[in-house]
Amino acid sequence: QLQASGGGLVQAGGSLRLSCAASDGRFSNYYMGWFRQAPGKEREFVALFTRISGVTYYAENVKGRFAISRDDAKNMVNLQMNSLKLEDTGVYFCAAATKFTLDALQYNYWGQGTQVTVSS
Repeated sequence: QLQASGGGLVQAGGSLRLSCAASDGRFSNYYMGWFRQAPGKEREFVALFTRISGVTYYAENVKGRFAISRDDAKNMVNLQMNSLKLEDTGVYFCAAATKFTLDALQYNYWGQGTQVTVSS
């Protein structure tokens, strides 16, 4: 019901734009988040777009470099990633929650993940 895409291999300092396509319009009523998981590490919060108010939240280590946006008309949530660093490497997941939360365990729906690899 959520399909993430846009990952790839990019050099440090470069940019990528991830997209998350929702299967239907009901996700416009959800809080939409992006998470990532590096090898051997726990899944971590990256960014959140709240429903209705449009307020966004970011993890400290991506603030100022990443930007989350949503287009409810197209059932899409995007993550623009600029000034990528080696430590941004991981599998990126989009997810939907019925409430405001940064806790991955509280999210109800998950996309399949898209690999982002940042090289030096």
